[in-house]
Amino acid sequence: MRMLHTMLRVGDLERSLSFYTEVLGMRLLRRKEYPSGRFTLAFVGYGDESEHTVLELTHNWDTDHYELGDAYGHIALGVEDIRATCAAIAGKGGRVVREPGPMKHGSTVIAFVEDPDGYKVELIELSSKAAA
Repeated sequence: MRMLHTMLRVGDLERSLSFYTEVLGMRLLRRKEYPSGRFTLAFVGYGDESEHTVLELTHNWDTDHYELGDAYGHIALGVEDIRATCAAIAGKGGRVVREPGPMKHGSTVIAFVEDPDGYKVELIELSSKAAA
């Protein structure tokens, strides 16, 4: 068994695709419209779905906003240089909501960014994780 994807419902698919591809550097892997169901699925990620876990962005055509609720946590991405990554994300218009620094009660260096719908994305500096 392996994890295939995580699905997020998004209010504006083009805005979300721009964030995940242009700001976070993922690739659009596939996209399909389902007119009879009035929704579109777009899969993004850093590698082919046959070997990598990806994100499924679901856009229901008649819904432009979702309440995130309090059960959702975050998506986590490993990065080599967290400060440079945050600077690049901010430079592309991304919103850094927690600046890089050690996690509370630990030494792993983390930061958080927020996607256009308010979903949190945790950045984890890989070199600090190995040392923790």
